[in-house]
Amino acid sequence: YKYFNCYEELLGKYQNKKIVLVEIGVLNGGSLQMWKEYFGDNARIIGIDSNDEVKKLKKYGFEIFVGDQSDPIFWKNFFDKVGKIDILIDDGGHTNIQQIVTLTSCIQNINDNGMIVIEDTHASYMKNFNNPNKYSFINFMKKTIDDLNSKFPNLKKFKYSLSDYIYSIIFYESIVGIKINRKRCEENRKVNNK
Repeated sequence: YKYFNCYEELLGKYQNKKIVLVEIGVLNGGSLQMWKEYFGDNARIIGIDSNDEVKKLKKYGFEIFVGDQSDPIFWKNFFDKVGKIDILIDDGGHTNIQQIVTLTSCIQNINDNGMIVIEDTHASYMKNFNNPNKYSFINFMKKTIDDLNSKFPNLKKFKYSLSDYIYSIIFYESIVGIKINRKRCEENRKVNNK
């Protein structure tokens, strides 16, 4: 129940807008139908799963792709076909590599004022996901906070940076929301007070 409140805060502004939403992890299709009802008829809803059975959802009018979210080549081919999107919801495999590769492969293909939502980030603390681990998704996001703050003048810049895409990050229990807006990611300039 509490996750509905998170989603309302993160995605409410997109209702009844012409958007492209992609959800990873859709095997039975219930969430795709829910998003279609929530966002309205102007929304283009696309599902991704690693299981071929998901293709059956095409009969309900959804675009469906089968692939491995931890494969950057899958993402390149996907965006070559689909183009840029507005919202990405990752409810896929929840491993560190899946969540990190999905974020880093997709971020440049999210339109400004778009959003990436990563679900089930509690996996970063669970033994059956080989965590806690310094390479967990949550630790990657902690480093991303440092990356965003490196925009301030005279701070050390990151070799690999997402700070030209990410305007802000919102953390909830088990969910991370990432707001994309390149125009708002300008480097901070010092202002002298005279």
